[in-house]
Amino acid sequence: MALIKWSPFLDMEPFEEMGKMMGAFTPAIDMYEDKDNVIVETQLAGIDLEKVNVSIENDVLCIKGESEKKSEVEDKNYYRKEIRRGGFYRSVSLPTHVLGDAASAVAEDGVLKITIPKAQAVKPKTIKIKTKK
Repeated sequence: MALIKWSPFLDMEPFEEMGKMMGAFTPAIDMYEDKDNVIVETQLAGIDLEKVNVSIENDVLCIKGESEKKSEVEDKNYYRKEIRRGGFYRSVSLPTHVLGDAASAVAEDGVLKITIPKAQAVKPKTIKIKTKK
């Protein structure tokens, strides 16, 4: 697998940008592989994992959920407001065919780690040509 340098300006899809304008955000991910798996990690600190949905369909990983604002004081005079709240969604094509049904996800220290086994490579079938004389 060839490494592709990540660029925030090239990676944003139009729908993700529209989501940002409507209060949703796109969580950053790290994606790498080992011999048998594709591994995706994303930081979801402070998010109720019961409200996070991870799915894989046609070698595309989707992570979506909701980050709720739990504050007793609604009237604040903010100097800065950078903590993202609201819905989030991230969809990313995986670099190889995977076994989505065998994927697992573990959360530890605010990081969600999704391990997805790679599918066995399909070898091309060679067909012997018979000649008639």
